[in-house]
Amino acid sequence: MEFTPERVLVITPHPDDAEVWAGGVISKWVRAGAEVHCVLCTDGSKGTQNPEVRSEELVQVRKREQLEAAEILGVSNVVMLGRPDGELEDTSDFRKDLVRQIRLVKPDVVLTSEPYRRNMQWHRDHRIAGQVALDAVFPYARDHLHFGELFANEGIEPHKTAAIMFWGSESPNAFFDIADEFDTKMKAVLAHRTQTGQRTDEQMRAFMRARAQEAADAGNASGDDDVTGLSLAEAFRRVTFRT
Repeated sequence: MEFTPERVLVITPHPDDAEVWAGGVISKWVRAGAEVHCVLCTDGSKGTQNPEVRSEELVQVRKREQLEAAEILGVSNVVMLGRPDGELEDTSDFRKDLVRQIRLVKPDVVLTSEPYRRNMQWHRDHRIAGQVALDAVFPYARDHLHFGELFANEGIEPHKTAAIMFWGSESPNAFFDIADEFDTKMKAVLAHRTQTGQRTDEQMRAFMRARAQEAADAGNASGDDDVTGLSLAEAFRRVTFRT
C-alpha cells in the first residue's frame, strides 16, 4: 500500500541517479505535501563521453543541472558533498557527513541506491553510497554516542529513521504508481543535459512499464490487488526499523 511520509532524505551518488530511479515517487510525495531534501554525494566530474570537456567544467555544469532537476521535482534543498566522482569510500568521515544530514532533516524515509546486487552491473559509487547510507541510518544516526561531537559541537540531536528504500534493487517489495508523475519525472531527468543522450522518453516509459510488470507479478503472487493494475511504476526494496 502506498503512503506519504512527512520528511524524506534522498541520498544520491551522482547527479541524475535519483531522478532516473526515483523521480516519480519524489514528485508524487512532494505533491502530496512531503518535504524532500537531497544529499548529492559526488561532484559528477567523470560523467561524460565528450573528450573535449574538462572535469572542472563538468562539475559546474552538473551542479546547475542537479539544482534545476531538484526545482522541477519540488525538492526543498540540495546539499552537495563534492566528493570525487568514482572515488566514494566507506569511511568514517563520509558516514559522518550522512549522519549529520539525517539528524538535521529528521526524515521518516531515506531514499538511496541499492548496495547489494548479484546479477547486474552496478557502479561502484552506487554500492558504496547505499552501504554508507544504510549504516548512517542504522545505527549511527540513531545512537547518540556515535559521532557525539555533532551534538556537543553543533547541537544536532540523534534521529531514528523509520524506513530506508533502495532503488535499483533486484528484489523490490514496494511499488509506486507514477503514471501521473511521469511527465514531471521526465523533465527532471532531461534537466541533466550532459546525460540526456542516454535517456529518451520511450526508454524511460519502457523502464517504468517493466517495473509495473514486476509489481503485477508480485501482487499476483501475494494477493495484493493494490499493485496489479499499475501502468508505470517505480520499485524499491523497503527496510523498516523500530522507532
